[in-house]
Amino acid sequence: MRQLKHLNDYTIVLASKSPRRQQLLKDLGIEFSILTYEVDESYPESLPSIEVAEYLAKKKLDPFFPIKDDNAIIITSDTTVCIEDEVLGKPADEADAYRMLRKLSGKMHQVITGVAIASKDKSISFSSTTNVHFKELTDDEILHYIANYKPFDKAGAYGIQEWIGYIGIDIIEGSYFNVMGLPVQRLYEELNTFIEM
Repeated sequence: MRQLKHLNDYTIVLASKSPRRQQLLKDLGIEFSILTYEVDESYPESLPSIEVAEYLAKKKLDPFFPIKDDNAIIITSDTTVCIEDEVLGKPADEADAYRMLRKLSGKMHQVITGVAIASKDKSISFSSTTNVHFKELTDDEILHYIANYKPFDKAGAYGIQEWIGYIGIDIIEGSYFNVMGLPVQRLYEELNTFIEM
């Protein structure tokens, strides 16, 4: 447990309102506080879709600079769903959620989570990608999920840990937790490397 104790010697701040990210970090056994700022989540249209999540994670660090606390480590994150070079963000309404799930139905897409870590004198970022395969979804299944789970706070209009994940996802290649919004195994390794830099 040397590494875990080492991490808990720092004041770790998670800059995320996501209850899923908060729970995943808590389940790592890391003590942290939560502090968020409203950040414009736009990105250059020319940016490749696979780079958007990491770009936004780094952008979410901006309000924290300059970091004055010598002991603070800030963690930001962003998750995108990418299919056929289109980035699916959070759905605006039920019709948008239906459009997204219909597009994902019967296909493989990528879930990419970008993470940025910063202290007073250094910062790093990385991204993790998981390939997710949906079965062919019926309209009844899509409409049932939207009506009962209201996935308007989730990229791609779904949560893998919810009903649609249980009945609709037949293959995942990569980290399950990455699809939930935080690649916790990779984050744990990166944090330990970060404090030794």
